[in-house]
Amino acid sequence: MREILPVAARWAGAEQAFAIATVVGVGGSAPREIGASMVVSASGEVFGTVSGGCVEGAVYERCLEVLGGAAPRVDRFAYSDADAFAVGLTCGGTIDVLVRAVPPGSAAAADLQLLAAREAAAIPTGFELVTAGPELGVGRVVSSDAAAPAVVPGVVSLRVGVPARLIVVGAVEFAVALARLGAAMGMRVTVLDPREVFATEARFPGAEVVVDWPDRYLAGERLDAGTAVCVLTHDPKIDVPALRAALASPAGYIGAMGSRRTHDDRMRRLGDAEVPPAARMRVRSPIGLDLGGRSPEETALSILAEIVADRHGGTGARLSGLSGPVHAAVGPGAGSGSDAATQVPAAVPSSVPSIECALLPDVPARS
Repeated sequence: MREILPVAARWAGAEQAFAIATVVGVGGSAPREIGASMVVSASGEVFGTVSGGCVEGAVYERCLEVLGGAAPRVDRFAYSDADAFAVGLTCGGTIDVLVRAVPPGSAAAADLQLLAAREAAAIPTGFELVTAGPELGVGRVVSSDAAAPAVVPGVVSLRVGVPARLIVVGAVEFAVALARLGAAMGMRVTVLDPREVFATEARFPGAEVVVDWPDRYLAGERLDAGTAVCVLTHDPKIDVPALRAALASPAGYIGAMGSRRTHDDRMRRLGDAEVPPAARMRVRSPIGLDLGGRSPEETALSILAEIVADRHGGTGARLSGLSGPVHAAVGPGAGSGSDAATQVPAAVPSSVPSIECALLPDVPARS
């Protein structure tokens, strides 16, 4: 949901009518996670996606229907061998999509404005969507607690305002590319360097820039499993203390740039600093996946690819060389980033079609 909040808040502030479609259930190899959303304005403007292209045409039509006065509804979209030319999912998974209207000046419009403001300010906030029963389609801002919400039948619980963190140690040129790409992925980016001449906001737009010794900053921060720490300095007096501080935390990803020779020397220095062997094994070094690139942008892509693979349990291998579903099966409690969610499957009418798309999102079914 986080990706559509700025647009939804802008439309709500302008008192425009619009509809919002949200993934409230997933099964099998689903292309998007619970909470993924798409908004459609009364004039037909579209922003966001619920499936990566497979069912957007059908969901768009549902949005227009609720804008025309139809009741909120949950539709299930799934693969069908019997009708390979209908509009739907080719991935073999299923998604349940809740479509609801957001009238101008409504409580739903106010909630979306509040969620957008809290997401922008990184204030953890809970949000519930009712997916069954007489309150189907009702949304509620329920808390400012980042803890996992209780599982309630017929309700999907989302959290916003808790973006994944990317902490970059060393204001080098590779850090400029990494910070820019991390911000584009919706991460909260912090760049650390004690050298004021390099650590400037002009070089790192969109990132928090901290001029301080990285180990001192890291020791005072509350890092968690959603935090990635990337040490790019190549300077032992900076990177070894920074790594020591990061390894003392529960940060989910810790990586360091350098050659294999640099890595060996760094491991020796960490040992001299009394960092236990098990902790030293957490360092991803040399940092990143083997993509073959050398430019700062290619290196940044390599690093973020490894972070994403670690977070989702991916192998980093070529999909063309693997078998089985492209996306891992998603169960209750799945989710990532600001849309981490708990979910009880929505009640979906048995008459909902099971549908598939081939190449285009609006391929008509054969008669």
